[in-house]
Amino acid sequence: MAVKLRLMRMGKKKQPTYRVVAADARSPRNGRFIEIIGTYEPRQDPSVIKIDNERAVHWLQHGAQPTERVAKLLKISGAWTEATGETVDAVVPTAAPKKSRKQIEKEAEAAEQAAAPTEEPSAETGSAGDEDGTTEGDA
Repeated sequence: MAVKLRLMRMGKKKQPTYRVVAADARSPRNGRFIEIIGTYEPRQDPSVIKIDNERAVHWLQHGAQPTERVAKLLKISGAWTEATGETVDAVVPTAAPKKSRKQIEKEAEAAEQAAAPTEEPSAETGSAGDEDGTTEGDA
């Protein structure tokens, strides 16, 4: 039996979460599986990857073939290095947090205000008079 390590889609419509499973290569994507070895939540920021490295290494040593995406997840979790002995680049790319258009506009506005010289009201104008600018002797 050919075993694959692959993702099984879970979650609601437009809100996917995945299980990392060991399954027979002939079974459908969300069909029967042999064992759940982890989870992957791509919609979190940053993405959440929880993999039982011990079980992943077991399946890799027994000939299970990971899909491309699962291979990347195993490299991030460290199971790939344990199983194959290959060194993987320690730098894992992390995406910058996504900003809405409103947030970008607010930041630009704040930067403009910080860059513009602050004009303080002059102490000479209206200091000796009332609110309307008249002095006591003007009556």
